[in-house]
Amino acid sequence: MPTSLGENFSVAVIGAGVQGAELALLSIRAGFRTIVEDVFPSKLRSLSERLQQEFATEASSIIFANSIEDAVRDADFAMDSVPDELESKLEIFSLLDRMAPPRTIICSPLEAVSLSDLASCTYRAPLCIGVQPMNGSFTECHAVRLVRGTLTSDETADKAKLFWHQVSKQVHLVHDAALPEFGA
Repeated sequence: MPTSLGENFSVAVIGAGVQGAELALLSIRAGFRTIVEDVFPSKLRSLSERLQQEFATEASSIIFANSIEDAVRDADFAMDSVPDELESKLEIFSLLDRMAPPRTIICSPLEAVSLSDLASCTYRAPLCIGVQPMNGSFTECHAVRLVRGTLTSDETADKAKLFWHQVSKQVHLVHDAALPEFGA
């Protein structure tokens, strides 16, 4: 297994709210090409202004997209930051599944929704994985829990581990059936 995803690895973040901004910042700091999309242009402007004020160097390596399709067109890794509600997650998984290249991994922050259930509604269940920050937000925590669905491939789990290691997080891999909040 490689020890790095490479300098051409591309990350799309869908949603520029608090969590989306955290995910984008982690990706940028790790040196990944990062594209952020949000349905509200004001959120993209706010994120851009925040990056310019706080992180001038990182701000130059982010791209803002006008649509999900533009954001994921060349993405190797797509992360959403939509609310953890079944309807919202199903909608975003459907869009990502339809618009992203076949190689794109879908990584979704999850709290109460089953990754296996979401992934089963796509044509790329082996390329779906969940993530949960451990002890705080994504930028504050030192570790994340990667959540494998029943069909998540080993290759997807390995690439997701590499991504989170490259953004300086320890990784704990679990299966979503092992998490009590998913009702299994």
